[in-house]
Amino acid sequence: MDNDRIAGNWKQVKGKVKEQWGKLTDDDLDVVNGRAEQLVGRLQERYGLAKDAARKEYDGWHKAHELREKASKS
Repeated sequence: MDNDRIAGNWKQVKGKVKEQWGKLTDDDLDVVNGRAEQLVGRLQERYGLAKDAARKEYDGWHKAHELREKASKS
């Protein structure tokens, strides 16, 4: 799933993001609205991460989420 697809399916993905990063508020998720860079920024703020660490967190989650989605379609 690429970043555009996350934005397109944001309502479904939003719950999975909240499960992964419970410190994110509903307001945070409304601001993010499926945009990867906004999500990375919110991870930095809420978890006190450096930009590179927040990006690594997001990339790892995104890759795992993508693999789960592919597996469920098989």
